Amino acid sequence: MGDKGIELGTLLFTMVEPDKGHEVEYNRWYERDHFYAGCMVGAYNFAGDRFVATARHKALRYPLDSPMTPDPASGSYLAIYWVLAGHHDEWNRWSVDNVQWLHANGRMFPNRTHIHTVLYDHAWSLQATADGTPVELALDRDYPGLVVNVGELVGDATHADIEEWTRDEWAPPAMISPWGPDLIASSTPLPLLDDAPADVPRVANADRRFLQLHFCTSDPADTWDEGYGRFGAELEASGLATHLWSAPFIQTVFGTDTYTDQLW
Repeated sequence: MGDKGIELGTLLFTMVEPDKGHEVEYNRWYERDHFYAGCMVGAYNFAGDRFVATARHKALRYPLDSPMTPDPASGSYLAIYWVLAGHHDEWNRWSVDNVQWLHANGRMFPNRTHIHTVLYDHAWSLQATADGTPVELALDRDYPGLVVNVGELVGDATHADIEEWTRDEWAPPAMISPWGPDLIASSTPLPLLDDAPADVPRVANADRRFLQLHFCTSDPADTWDEGYGRFGAELEASGLATHLWSAPFIQTVFGTDTYTDQLW
């Protein structure tokens, strides 16, 4: 799609936990206001999607001690947004100014906690088939499942080494299996602006971290033991990275309160 100028450049990954007792209110605020007013109305923000981790999904997260969340039960809702390549700085400046305006005008939701809200630089993507879904369309396809895999480079390993390991060793058998991903998108953290909201945590060792989004055609929790439950051990066995987190999510159902009673 890049020859048409539609190319993924950077992304916003925002994982949030609503306060207990406010989950329905939070869900409605996010869908009916913030999903659009906070991101989608911005120039160069060309796609977005929402995912949820129910108690069943959160029980499968590992390792239990992870820098991605203070505890495995935190981070029920995940929103992801694509930003057009070449326009990150413009979008980022607009985003911070816009969220400050929303705060000042009472349009933010106080009963929630940012668990992991980070900007990422898209590095590469891998499709299960040569003519498969491009990464630019991933958030519009409404993939039923998503697995977030996070690692941190060790020793002299590079991000290019992780890409090679994923493409040549891990992905070929995984992508032909019933539980495997249809699309993988890999990215690395970007710094937030200095005046970004203070309630958004910053990332340590950002230059060594990588985040892979594995888009799946079914609920990954259904096949976790034979599938992604082994990803961490295989990544560690590569000798290239420390496995920091694997976590399954499913699509929210826009316009409904589905799953709000299944978070804990």
